[in-house]
Amino acid sequence: MKHFKFITAVTFAFAMLFSFQMNAQDFKDLDKSPMDAAAYPSSYKESEKLVKITYSRPQLKGRSVDDLAPENKVWRVGANEAAEITFYKDVKLGDTVIKAGTYSFFVIPEASEWTAIISTDLNVWGSYSYKKENDVARLVIPVTKGKKSLEAFSIAFDKDDNGVNMHLGWGTVRVAVPFTI
Repeated sequence: MKHFKFITAVTFAFAMLFSFQMNAQDFKDLDKSPMDAAAYPSSYKESEKLVKITYSRPQLKGRSVDDLAPENKVWRVGANEAAEITFYKDVKLGDTVIKAGTYSFFVIPEASEWTAIISTDLNVWGSYSYKKENDVARLVIPVTKGKKSLEAFSIAFDKDDNGVNMHLGWGTVRVAVPFTI
């Protein structure tokens, strides 16, 4: 009887081992432009967020910002899916009020200024299906030059007297998008 239980247990163990291997999930390798998020406030101790953006972080890898975010063309702000920005309170971009909610964030890069665009389009890949008629707000913002070159596209927020600035940086390109409360 003990011998029978042992053989049954071993047979069951082998069956389970092979069934797990046959049904194992195929996991992808790391994305070449990993997804990231930035928020304000950035501290997890502060539970009341004003804004959060989710975006992918492409790297220059010897290329120029102009190659990856061409001038005078709508760019998805990052890689892969268009960046999505969530406002937890109503804010303003320029003179336009943006109601609390989730939107896509695009830009149109140019040499000395970028146009920031908040759009109602969601769950879009890149900017291929961008539709100007879905814009909620637009603001032209000057480009400045950073001292340090950033290999990976990056976004960070900081407090301003009237709200927050969302800083976009890549290579030596710097753009500060002002959101007022």
